[in-house]
Order: sequence, then C-alpha cells, then structure tokens
Amino acid sequence: MLMERFGMSMKRIWIGVFACGLLLGSVAQGAQDKKDDKKEKDEKVVVKGTAAVAEAELPPDSTTDGSVTVGGQVITYKAVAGTLTVGSSDGQDAMIGLDGKMLPGTGEKPPDPEKPDEAPATARMFYVAYFKKDAGPGRPITFMYNGGPGSSTMWLHMGSFGPKRVVTTDAQHDEGAPYKIVNNDYSLLDVSDVVFIDAPGTGFSRIMGKDKEKEFWGVDPDAHAFERFIRRFLTKYDRWNSPKYLFGESYGTPRSAVLSAALENVDLNGIILLSQILSFDNSADGPKWNPGVDQAYALALPTFAASAFYHHKLPSQPAALEPFLAEVEQYALGDYMSALLLGSELPEARKQAVAEKLHGYTGLPVAFLLKSNLRVSGGAFSKNLQLDEETTTGRLDTRYKGPDLDPTSQEAEYDPQSNSISSAYTAALNKYMRTELKYGSDQTYKPGAYGDSDFTWDSRHQAPGAPVAAEQTNGTNVMPDLAYTMKSNPKMKVMLAGGYYDLATPFFEGMYEMHHLQIPQKLQANISYHYYESGHMVYVNEQVLKQFHTDVAAFIRGTENGK
Repeated sequence: MLMERFGMSMKRIWIGVFACGLLLGSVAQGAQDKKDDKKEKDEKVVVKGTAAVAEAELPPDSTTDGSVTVGGQVITYKAVAGTLTVGSSDGQDAMIGLDGKMLPGTGEKPPDPEKPDEAPATARMFYVAYFKKDAGPGRPITFMYNGGPGSSTMWLHMGSFGPKRVVTTDAQHDEGAPYKIVNNDYSLLDVSDVVFIDAPGTGFSRIMGKDKEKEFWGVDPDAHAFERFIRRFLTKYDRWNSPKYLFGESYGTPRSAVLSAALENVDLNGIILLSQILSFDNSADGPKWNPGVDQAYALALPTFAASAFYHHKLPSQPAALEPFLAEVEQYALGDYMSALLLGSELPEARKQAVAEKLHGYTGLPVAFLLKSNLRVSGGAFSKNLQLDEETTTGRLDTRYKGPDLDPTSQEAEYDPQSNSISSAYTAALNKYMRTELKYGSDQTYKPGAYGDSDFTWDSRHQAPGAPVAAEQTNGTNVMPDLAYTMKSNPKMKVMLAGGYYDLATPFFEGMYEMHHLQIPQKLQANISYHYYESGHMVYVNEQVLKQFHTDVAAFIRGTENGK
C-alpha cells in the first residue's frame, strides 16, 4: 500500500504503504554506510562461482495439496512455497541455474571466500504458487505483489485472491488473536493460477553480495529483479505459453508499469492495477514540498469529499455518493484547478468563493481552508476532518478512525487503518505459512524491509528512450513505461481498480493518469475502470471483495485468448 511507518513519513513526504506498499517520496538514493554486524543465519553468505548463495543450501521448496471452494465449485490445487535466485544484471543472471548455483563452465574465477560481500549481488526471491490440478495447458497465470516500496505481499496473499483469507471487521479495529482464517470464497483460482511474490529483502526473500541494497532497492533495479524472476518461473514450470497477467497493488502499480516494459518478448494478456500511482507528482502526501505543481490538491479533492460524505461531515449531506463525486470531479479540474494555477494572482473575492465551495465538498472550515491557501495535503485532511472529536481519519482507508496521538499536531501522526488490520495479517500469514504450507519453520518472515538499517530506495528511473536516470530532475513518473507497453502490445488490456476512500492513492489520480497516457486515442478503449466503496485495500470489505473477484475474473476470461 502506501503507508509504511506512516507517523514519521507524513513529515517526510512519503507515499508509504505499509500494508500494500507505497512509501516513496523523500527516500534517500544511496545505501547507508552503517552496517548491522549481527545478521540472521539465513542471511549469511558464502561464495560459489560468482554468485552469493546461502551459507547452508537454499531452503528446500515445500509442495502441499489443498482445495478451495469458489462459487460452489471445489478446486483442488498444488501449492509450491519456494525461492528463485536472480542476479543483479542480465549477464550474471544468465550464469545462475534454477537451483541458485552457478552453471558449470562459466569460466569465472571465484571471489575470495573470506570476502563474501565482494561477490556480485543476488536476490533469493520467495514465492507461493498455486496451480489448479488437472488444468489444461492454456490456463492463465497471474503474478501478484504488493508494493511499499519495501513491503512483502502478505496483504494480497491473505486478503485478496489466495485460497485462504484472514477475516477482519470492516472499518473497525478488532480485538487481538486468535484471528479467523477461512476458505476464500473469492479466490482467483477459479480462472487463473496465481503466484504471490515477495520483493527482495521482504518476507522470506533475501538479498546478498556486494552493494546488494543498491542493486535491488530502487525503481529500476526492483523491476528488473521481478522481470528475471518471472522469466525463471516461466522456465521452471513450463508456462511460457500460458496467458500471463501482472497484478500489482499500490507501489506494485508503478512496478507493473516498469516491469511490463522490461519484459521484452513477453506479451502480456493483461495488467490489473489496484490503487494506482504512476506519477509521484500526483501524491496527496507531500505536495507542499513540490510548489507550483498543484494538481495533487485537485486530484485528492474527490477523496476528501467521499470521506466527508462517509463520516457525515458535510454541511449538506447528498443523497448518494457517486453523483456527488461526479460533481466534485468536474469542479476539481475546472474552477478549483484554474484558481490554484493563478497562485498569488488569485483575487481575494474568488479565493473566498473557492474556500466556501471547498467547505461544501469537504466539511473543513472556511477559515482553515483560507489559512491553508486552498491547499490541503492528505495528512492535514486526515488530522482535521474529525478534529472536533479528537479523532484521526485513516489514510489507506478513510472509513477507519482512531484517537489523536497529538491534538496539537498539524497533520496525522499515524494511520488508524494500518493499526486496525496489520496484526491480523501478520499473525495469519505466519501461522498459515508454517502449518499449512510447511515452509519457513526456522526463518523470520519480514512484513517489510523498513526496519533494516540499510533500507533506502533509489527513486530515479529511466523510461524507455529517456535520458539516463542520473540526468533527470523531475519526479518519478512511470506513465511512459505503461504507454510504451500498450503501444508495443496493442492487444493487451489494462484494468484499473481502486477505492473511493483511499487517501494514499486517490482514485481520481488514477483516472487522471490514464487519461494522460501518451497513447493513441483508440488504445484508451483497452483500459477499464472499476471503483468501489472501500479504501486502498479494497478487499478488506467482503462485499467489495466479492464484486472485485467478479470483475477481475471477467477481465481474465475476456482476455485470456488475446481478444
């Protein structure tokens, strides 16, 4: 999502997503010098050939059998929990076998065994793949991942389309364990095999070797790691001729854009983008640090309005949500945006009129809106919407709320939605992984990489045909990558999905980005839009999950034959 370490991040322009992962913003672009001398046993490395591998042999894959009932249909499946090792460059990757060891005859001189950190960096990427038994050779396969950047994929795994899901009370903070893990009536296994992938350095995935953080923690290195993983997976399981789909949530959406362009000669049938942000100039988290680029305020306004509608904070409550949002969207890109573009030249009378209009759409006081110069960040909205009740509004899902941590702060210090569900997902994943999938009994599952002293993220990116990343000065924007993929593969379809109550990646932002892709007008017909009365993680609402499954299943059925 976009919420990791939210309390501190609101003051550091993060787009963080702890649950599903979008944490970009003011993330440092170099690896920290500080190193942790106490490494877990499974993170120690020795050198064999030119690849760093685990001190002990790679943990063996675990294969188990199971069944799930979807729509009254019993689906039996094989689950494989395991790892694939990828290199940090194409050349190095080509010399590593599927077992994670160097292929014979590479001719490379082994590095000094006493200096394992001088070995080329590799990533041991963990995944859980679910294969329907007795399926035909043309069965689709969907690769799924959360974002962060720096988040594992336990959220999608235990909440969306796996065979099991953890039950949480929608828009509430439940009591502690035990949590309920149930058959997932909405698993995607009725239409596709699914593969849940943990990003390098998260979950059971580990990175090792020289400059490992630099080689895997950044927009482009991350996408190439996933690209190499997918190619290896298709080879290992003989799925090259299967219909292929990418499914990314939050930071997983920019990853999907870059990854799709990197998967040269792998035509995808479709891409599902959940809670999208492709241009970080559009983030509602830190537009005040990006003066002169005002569109983020306008794109967040419909989410402000939806949230105020939900909490009954509007001076006049509309009869229905969606017609109200249509009105707000028109105002956002019309009178509101034109007023913002005038800057200091905006006449005082018009400024007053805009503030009064915004009050009608957000419930925020006119005086506050004027003091904010008509520009309200996501964190300020979360803090002030229910300020009279000493309540902080959720970020990933504004339907959630919790007590203020500091009544005097200007912005929210934490995300009540994250606090409400994180414990349930963490407990469920750890129990399910060890008791049912029979994997990881002696390993630590890392929900995210944020606690690592060395965690940084290089947000520079080189789009296809663009100048090298080091020569660019604009904010991270991967819209050109998705446009490149759509033009290179004009039969591919894209499904955009999101929640009306998502303040981490506002739904109107995703619409805006899609309508500004550099693609021929006729390719706009390849994009479909699906929005729900939920937040960033649309699947925490069971009724929304049911509809979301219906929509994604229909998308796959409609595209698996290249239609």
